[in-house]
Amino acid sequence: MKSKPRALFVLLSFLLFVGGIFCAVQSQDQKEDPALNDRVKKFLDSHAGRWHDMNIPTSDGRLLYDLIIKNNYRNALEIGTSTGHSGIWIAWALSKTGGKLITIDIDEDRHKQAVANFKECGLSEFIDDRLADAHDLVKELKGPFDFVFSDADKEWYKQYFIDVAPKLEVGGCFTAHNVSGPRGGYGGIQDYAGYVLSLKNFVTTFNTVGSGVAISYKKSEK
Repeated sequence: MKSKPRALFVLLSFLLFVGGIFCAVQSQDQKEDPALNDRVKKFLDSHAGRWHDMNIPTSDGRLLYDLIIKNNYRNALEIGTSTGHSGIWIAWALSKTGGKLITIDIDEDRHKQAVANFKECGLSEFIDDRLADAHDLVKELKGPFDFVFSDADKEWYKQYFIDVAPKLEVGGCFTAHNVSGPRGGYGGIQDYAGYVLSLKNFVTTFNTVGSGVAISYKKSEK
């Protein structure tokens, strides 16, 4: 009987050891470019308080960045570029994990401004910016993706999720902006929140620090 606690201790020690190795390998895979970091920080600082046209607040940008870094995501999709604030945070994280972002916007003026912003902050090589109707393009994209950020027409949130979910890898994350909980909100937000919470193969939580972000992790295919 005395051997069981010892066996359990050995097993836990082994799991912690393996987990430590995994985290070390994961961190080694991430790259730091001091010059790029300085360039992006300088750009974001110079534009603080100047983001309009349906862009996210800085707190939500940091949240997206942290999610990607923490999970070492590499294949990202953004639905609704606006003029690029969220895309910059996402692509900045992907520059460290070795990934790339596909971002979509239907408005030509916002698209042009976003492309210029991506270039100015030095992140263009990590971004595939598309001027297109996301209603159509999201269905056509093959994936797979491990990170998705939806910040387009709220009435279409549920459909975007339905179109992307099969292309999302297990362990991947689907995030949706302006969703602070299962109730309230406008447009299709409440319908979307209720839908993702009903799915057994996803775990959804809500971050309410900024404008509200629903964070849904895919546990399994079904």
